[in-house]
Amino acid sequence: MEVVSKMRAEQYNGRVTVHVIIACIVAATGGSLFGYDVGISGGVTSMDEFLIKFFPSVYKQKMHAHENSYCKYNNQVLAAFTSVLYIAGLVASLIASPVTRKYGRKTSIIAGGISFLIGSILNAAAANLAMLIIGRIMLGVGIGFGDQAIPLYLSEMAPTHLRGGLNMMFQVATTFGIFIANMINFGTQKIKPWGWRLSLGVAAIPALMMTIGGILIPETPNSLVERGYKEKGRIVLEKIRGTNHVDAEFQDIVDASEIANSIKHPFRNILEKRYRPELIMAIFMPAFQILTGINSILFYAPVLFQSMGFGRDASLYSSALTGGVLAFSTFISIATVDRLGRRPLLISGGIQMIICQVIVAIILGMKFGENQEISKSYSIFVVVAVCVFVVAFGWSWGPLGWTVPSEIFPLEIRSAGQSITVAVNLLFTFIIAQSFLSLLCSFRFGIFLFFAGWIIIMTIFVYLFLPETKGIPIEEMTFMWRKHWFWKRIL
Repeated sequence: MEVVSKMRAEQYNGRVTVHVIIACIVAATGGSLFGYDVGISGGVTSMDEFLIKFFPSVYKQKMHAHENSYCKYNNQVLAAFTSVLYIAGLVASLIASPVTRKYGRKTSIIAGGISFLIGSILNAAAANLAMLIIGRIMLGVGIGFGDQAIPLYLSEMAPTHLRGGLNMMFQVATTFGIFIANMINFGTQKIKPWGWRLSLGVAAIPALMMTIGGILIPETPNSLVERGYKEKGRIVLEKIRGTNHVDAEFQDIVDASEIANSIKHPFRNILEKRYRPELIMAIFMPAFQILTGINSILFYAPVLFQSMGFGRDASLYSSALTGGVLAFSTFISIATVDRLGRRPLLISGGIQMIICQVIVAIILGMKFGENQEISKSYSIFVVVAVCVFVVAFGWSWGPLGWTVPSEIFPLEIRSAGQSITVAVNLLFTFIIAQSFLSLLCSFRFGIFLFFAGWIIIMTIFVYLFLPETKGIPIEEMTFMWRKHWFWKRIL
């Protein structure tokens, strides 16, 4: 069966309407939840009152850790507090795929919001470890549904020529979530003994916004047509494009949804040879995004800086700084992604990150031994190198690790493809979250070289195997793979 047969991209009409902007802001709130959660757990786990209540053994270990700074926080139960969220999210994202396909993108966004709300209330009120872990699992379910539906929603609502920028709203919101979490931790650590409850409970605010917003925003035309509401889909498309001349785009959506509906098992289909490039990208892009080492720096920034001998306040300052830098660097990407394209940003960002990781490894290797604290001037140097690394991530792999996979899938496998992307992302996040403290303990400064090695691999991967997707309509991506030097041999 022929894929959407004619290329009609040049006939697409439409502008950015208020509907698109509101829909994108609401959808992206889900990103802020994801970010808030990544940022909050690192700070909370370095608060003494929290450790005394739930992880007394880690507290004792931390108090006697002058012997080896790199192993201060090495505890698998503490790592599980952070990482159980990602396993729950992984399972939820796979459940979310059929929900998003059968009941629409909106339904998944609302389900994610409600689950998040329950999780944040349980965490804030936690009386024991079990309650804390159940709360984290509910947050994970929220993340699974939100991350599955939101990038899809954004890709389908955005006009083709602005899809990259609007899709990055998700990443901007994520980075702002991390930044806000760091600022809140900075304030709540002074509120003893219940500051950590406030940190965990504030997540209820964006969760409520996401739930209410999810009820108010329109469903995407692609989803409506796919589920048989053709007329409704056309009305929504005219509304969000601000014009009645949507024939070409609407026809592409209809063609794509006919193919989509003829496929009963998208997960089985995505394994077929003709979807090989999409499947490879759905696995490698999110895996590489995490293997840059960014999450370990963001999760454990307070812990990492404390391990390097920064005082407690200084370590929270440093992590608030990295969070802020990340949030602002994402705007560089929004401004340039639809002009320069995806590939130049990914490659140049990769090179910048490799240099920074190597610099940090060298400084720590030479200046930070068994017992000594790192000197003032060198610690500033480390923070600067980490910030430059974070900037590079913020305008390259950060947003594009989500944008590229969400825009390359044909409608018939889109929901399954997005689920695989999210599942791989969460799986690798889980692996790194669970093993980072042990890796830090055994590799010491070599941890930065470990991540640098991965960034070299992913930069070469993009150079060889990722075609440019800038300006290609979402329903016409298949033509792009057939022109690519490597993929055309497989297809």
